[in-house]
Amino acid sequence: MRKANLLRTIMLSCVVMIDAGCVFAQDWPQWRGANRDGKVSGFKAPAQWPKELKLRWKTTVGTGDATPALVGEKLYVFTRKGDDEVTTSLETVSGEELWVDKYPAQAVTGAAARHPGPRSSPAVANGKVVTLGVGGVLSCLDAGTGKVVWRKDPFPKVVPRFFASMSPVIVDGIAIGHLGGQGNGAIIAYDLNTGDEKWRWAGEGPEYASPVPLTVAGTRQIVTLAEKSIVSVDVADGKLLWQLPFAPARRAYNAATPIVDGQTVIYTGASRGTKAVRVEKQGDGFVAKELWSNPELAPQYNTPVLRDGLLFGLSNSGNLYCINAQTGQTAWIDDTQHSRGGFGAVVSAGSCLIALPDNSELIVYKPDGKEYSELAVIKVSATPTYAHPVIAGNRIFIKDQDTVTMFVIE
Repeated sequence: MRKANLLRTIMLSCVVMIDAGCVFAQDWPQWRGANRDGKVSGFKAPAQWPKELKLRWKTTVGTGDATPALVGEKLYVFTRKGDDEVTTSLETVSGEELWVDKYPAQAVTGAAARHPGPRSSPAVANGKVVTLGVGGVLSCLDAGTGKVVWRKDPFPKVVPRFFASMSPVIVDGIAIGHLGGQGNGAIIAYDLNTGDEKWRWAGEGPEYASPVPLTVAGTRQIVTLAEKSIVSVDVADGKLLWQLPFAPARRAYNAATPIVDGQTVIYTGASRGTKAVRVEKQGDGFVAKELWSNPELAPQYNTPVLRDGLLFGLSNSGNLYCINAQTGQTAWIDDTQHSRGGFGAVVSAGSCLIALPDNSELIVYKPDGKEYSELAVIKVSATPTYAHPVIAGNRIFIKDQDTVTMFVIE
């Protein structure tokens, strides 16, 4: 009993630290992790992967494809229950519910109705949780209590064809989202504490991609794929810094997050391949100069991870692949089709790569630039998975159709 009380005391101390804005090494506080790059910190892969993971707890949270955010010993899950969009805070040790916030949400209709829940992953920073609902409602909650700090809906019922999917980013005390829909949208920055609008760039509406920070020559930028191009705006005032055409063709979408490597930006989209540019200061502005283009490989509904000069992803046909990020040349393509629609996630974790396609099979493989080298395939759910696996220490959190499960690697 004493040990249990001591553990809970330690956990509560962590919660206090988290609410004050503390971020731990193994946190996954936003879309694609701490640096929005798909890289897991502090993970040590086992010498031998088990055939299955040890189940610690499982709890029903609601439908949705959003990846939970992990900060300290709190998990923040964004889902749909009935007519409401719901943010739930869970204690990671037990899965116990700490608080819930909900509001009536727009219904998902048409071809997107098979996925009625949120696609956008929460962002957690400075004691706040920011979420974006399917109908474009941007909310800021107190991370400790779930109390609404502010809630915005700048383009009521205006969303992309398959509804809002962009995951917000918090930079320098502002929450940034690409809101609205085709022909009627904007990148908007709100003060994290007050909800006051700081700036907006209304040059192009969103598709389904998420923004990522970039710094060149001391200028903080936000880069994202928009409706028809890749754009960069100044974090300070929203001014457009550079823009390149990248319009979707046929049944393709702008859904991948740009990948930042120093001054290099890699962006990708089905039917248009993968491209790399170097962003440079030129006079009073910036230019993006093409480094290479690979027309052969691109994802549809995921973002590749960059590791050791190699780009690892899941193609729009569901095959794992590797591109040399220095030259743009295809290194290898695996023959196995893991997802018919190209849905999945790839993360870099310790000495290995971990992929989770929508078939719910966790795939562990080597970060090898010469060939695909599989280490393990572990089934983690009986229902489809569209969220990233959230990995911290020996724990793996899996969000499937309507539950969150915590597994441990033993």
